[in-house]
Amino acid sequence: MGNLTATRPLKPWTAPTASDPVAATLRLPGSKSMTARALVLGALANGPSTLAGPLRARDTELMAAGLRGMGAHMSISDDERWLVRPHRLVGPAHVDVGLAGTVMRFAPPVAGLADGRITFDGDPQARTRPLGPLIGALRSLGVRIDVAGPDSLPLTVLGVGRVAGGEVVIDASASSQLVSGLLLAAPRFDRGVVVRHVGPPVPSAPHLRMTVQMLRAAGAAVDDTVPDVWTVEPGPLAGRGWQIEPDLSGAVPFFAAALVTGGEVTLKGWPHSSAQPVERLRELLQLMGGEVTLSTDGLTVRGTGAVHGLDADLSDVSELTPALTALAMLADSPSRFTGVAHIRGHETDRIAALAREFTALGADLTESHDGLHIRPRPLRGGTFRTYADHRMAHAAAVAGLAVPGIELDDVACTSKTMPEFPALWSAMVTGKS
Repeated sequence: MGNLTATRPLKPWTAPTASDPVAATLRLPGSKSMTARALVLGALANGPSTLAGPLRARDTELMAAGLRGMGAHMSISDDERWLVRPHRLVGPAHVDVGLAGTVMRFAPPVAGLADGRITFDGDPQARTRPLGPLIGALRSLGVRIDVAGPDSLPLTVLGVGRVAGGEVVIDASASSQLVSGLLLAAPRFDRGVVVRHVGPPVPSAPHLRMTVQMLRAAGAAVDDTVPDVWTVEPGPLAGRGWQIEPDLSGAVPFFAAALVTGGEVTLKGWPHSSAQPVERLRELLQLMGGEVTLSTDGLTVRGTGAVHGLDADLSDVSELTPALTALAMLADSPSRFTGVAHIRGHETDRIAALAREFTALGADLTESHDGLHIRPRPLRGGTFRTYADHRMAHAAAVAGLAVPGIELDDVACTSKTMPEFPALWSAMVTGKS
């Protein structure tokens, strides 16, 4: 089941069990994915940018700190409105990536544009995450990179103030972020970039579509009409205002609570046109027994009193796998999830970790190379290890709605993307704020 060593200080937290159907209206923090992309585009623009409703969490604060270290001006003291002013990118600087895939894959292409030495490192687990394809791609585009180990952190980008750019072939089957990182910086490359993916399908396609949409919104010329090929022309990026959507991935555990308890959860502030895969989420939740509606009040999920299993390829929404796995264990029929082999290289090997921790609570789960087969049966309470992974914590919280006594060894790992998760979750379950 892989190396699943937890190394963070642990803070136990007992997941609250629901005695009644939940009824909650929530306003959740902004999208991590949109916040990270807006910060990078703002740092590379030709004028100031603002982020309205950004996510303040460990990952996004690390991104802001890394870009600030390279010279961009970041004002993030106001929780509701961040300001980014571009400036000449220079070294020396050190970027702490923490355990954030966005930082370790979006910031090195930016560092190639800096004049000076930019070093990168992060949490111990970060050194196991795949960076080889990005390192090779940047080198072929003219960026000098020194790597201490086997194409992973720590690494040093020796920037000369410009990147030649051009055409590059990459296997991005491990993460769509490998492509997004190249595309976001590409307008500032001398010749732009043509990225050709060769290999198994790129996962999390909606995140790539978000990257393209946001680049175009900032004035970049992007052609993605040819499958697995992305062309970005060189040119200026405009500073602009970004309205950050609520985080859909972060909302999924709360929506799952509506199904588990037969209740209703509304996410306020949801836009009618979204860059996130809301239609795919709607489809999955409806198949599992939920009713999903979008109105002026927000995005609402209602439970019908039953949870159904399903057979689904989750390759385009792999971040949802842990919460959906917990939901599937409480269903009235088996489930099979496929297409998520790449989540073995996320914060932890999520497939192995889900199988190990839920099996310890009495679940019947079988790993495959790219997913899980879940056969529901009664669970018992016990300790659930999170491995510093916020999505593992979300999964345990969902299961805890129906199973008393599930104790997370470290709920603080949710600060990676939602520091207020424990308080919001407890308030939803108990009805007390």
